[in-house]
Amino acid sequence: MHSSFTKKSLQTLAIALPLLFTAPMIHAQSEAAIDEMAGYMDFIEYGGGVIFAEQIPKEEYENIMVIDARDADQFAKDHIPGAVNIEWRQVLNERENLPTDKMVLIYCNTGSLSAQAGFALRVAGHENVRILQGGFEEWKAKGGFEANARAGGQAPKE
Repeated sequence: MHSSFTKKSLQTLAIALPLLFTAPMIHAQSEAAIDEMAGYMDFIEYGGGVIFAEQIPKEEYENIMVIDARDADQFAKDHIPGAVNIEWRQVLNERENLPTDKMVLIYCNTGSLSAQAGFALRVAGHENVRILQGGFEEWKAKGGFEANARAGGQAPKE
């Protein structure tokens, strides 16, 4: 019984020792990430990079990279024409492929997942990222590419 106890103790120790040494490192990394986010929150403008469909003139979409942050099935069913599909969990992995010289507009169905992805990108230094308020559903409801013209009374409401 003593040897069985020792074998189990050694197995437990083999698992626990690396955790003992890496836990402070993980904690320090978490603290650094929290400090970065807190710094961002201290200086971000009101709205945190959110933009409304009404604020984007139709012709401006040609100068914007639009990211659909929904899953591939949702993207395949319908999306903003010209959008690229980068699932919200993958946007940080794709950040090196994002332009820095023009607006990057990110959206999901309602704006909640794209807000998380957009926040992560903005904390990572992509200040040109804007989150589409209300997501794809609100964009469609407000007239899509015509939302800006409708808001200005320049396009007929359907």
